[in-house]
Amino acid sequence: MEQITSILQRFRSYYMASEKYYIYVLYCADNSFYCGFTNNVKRRFHTHQTYQGAKYTRVKKRHPLKLIYSEGFESKHDALSAEYYFKHQTRRQKEKFLLDHGVDLLKLRRN
Repeated sequence: MEQITSILQRFRSYYMASEKYYIYVLYCADNSFYCGFTNNVKRRFHTHQTYQGAKYTRVKKRHPLKLIYSEGFESKHDALSAEYYFKHQTRRQKEKFLLDHGVDLLKLRRN
């Protein structure tokens, strides 16, 4: 029994250490940003696109959505902290962050 417990503990620690978490930023059709966190950006973006994600992105006037930024983190805590930090910035600070991370905001607005 101890051997099984030991194996399960090693498996859990390996699995938890290998899973990455991400923050992502969506650009909405109404010129707003939405930031969230996930362990699978592609799947979560699809959820938003199909009006099944957060209440904020279920609003039709905010579609189409564009995934403009994502960043991986080693822990859920770090990803949630980054999401919290981004969400509590002013619009100008969010734009500066995105520009500093290679997002061309002028190109987004033209499309």
